[in-house]
Amino acid sequence: MPYKRGDSPFWWVSYKLPTGKYVRRSSGTEDYAAAKALEQQARADAWKEKEWGVNPPRSFEEVIIPYLQHARQHQRSYETTTHRVKHLREAFAGKIMNDLSGQQIREYTSKRMEAGASAATINRELSALSAAINWCNVEYEWGLPNPVKGRKAREPEGRVRWITRAEIEALCREARMLKYGDNLEDFIRLAVNTGCRKGEMLGLEWRRVDLHNRLIYLEGQHTKAGKRRSIPINEGALSALKSRMAFRAKHCPASPWVFCRPSGERAVSVRVGFEKACQKAGITDFMIHDLRHTCAAHLISAGVPLSEVRDLLGHSTVTMTERYAHLAPARVRDAVAVLDRENGMSRSRYAELPVHQGERPLKLVTP
Repeated sequence: MPYKRGDSPFWWVSYKLPTGKYVRRSSGTEDYAAAKALEQQARADAWKEKEWGVNPPRSFEEVIIPYLQHARQHQRSYETTTHRVKHLREAFAGKIMNDLSGQQIREYTSKRMEAGASAATINRELSALSAAINWCNVEYEWGLPNPVKGRKAREPEGRVRWITRAEIEALCREARMLKYGDNLEDFIRLAVNTGCRKGEMLGLEWRRVDLHNRLIYLEGQHTKAGKRRSIPINEGALSALKSRMAFRAKHCPASPWVFCRPSGERAVSVRVGFEKACQKAGITDFMIHDLRHTCAAHLISAGVPLSEVRDLLGHSTVTMTERYAHLAPARVRDAVAVLDRENGMSRSRYAELPVHQGERPLKLVTP
């Protein structure tokens, strides 16, 4: 029989799979009669699957609703996932997922492209559909096909936009002239000196700033990859943090936030001020996340190895960091220099060969 849980407004149902495993999940409805009907249908389907080997039809809603309920409790990006599902629902609502084909996936991709969606956006939406199917196959052992695999759109090379040191100074000068300008300037300087993401900085608390050891500590719950990391504090970052400390001491000594308002409340956004500062500084096509790209670009250009930049930025693999590799021409310059040394050795060896009487001396032809 359906039952209630304290952490959910919906009725929950339970039934036994043919494998003997019990499933307990939300019905997605607050109507007891509807929840009871859903539970009875699930039990009937499980019996047919066990006794007759029938794989019951599963609708799009049956797949996506329990997956979203799971995502709400376990995904930090739940809001983003629900936004992606809106477009999936428009295309697949009411469809039987047992019959989902590659042709339907290709048609979805084509329609979304015609609507102006980018390849990256379409792929993220299809990834949500794929994740929902895989989750149901593991959790409920439904054995649904997953034709998303191998049918994602080809994405262009990742965007890399960064600014020079002179442009950073111009941006900071304009930021100082705005409301909460000191806060915005410190945000910009901390970003380009640490490579932190916007959320990592706006959610930064003083208890995770170690000025003695000059480290910023980020726990898994604060990072996109869900992994803890520590970030060294250089002189530029230290200056920004000291400015925030002075602001805090003057206006809100009890505030736990590094970036806060005079009231002590956390600063939740700097977007409006940042866009105004960019406009006044004449910097176009530049977003807040590009401050992170700027940090990486400057490090790579200075000869810092990709692996070290990866660790600082918190990339899961070096593949993400490799988008900046073209900014380090010295690496490949050193590589081709090996050929020069080899060519030099070859010339010296040819020069040492004896010339016999009547023979013409060897000549090297340089391509």
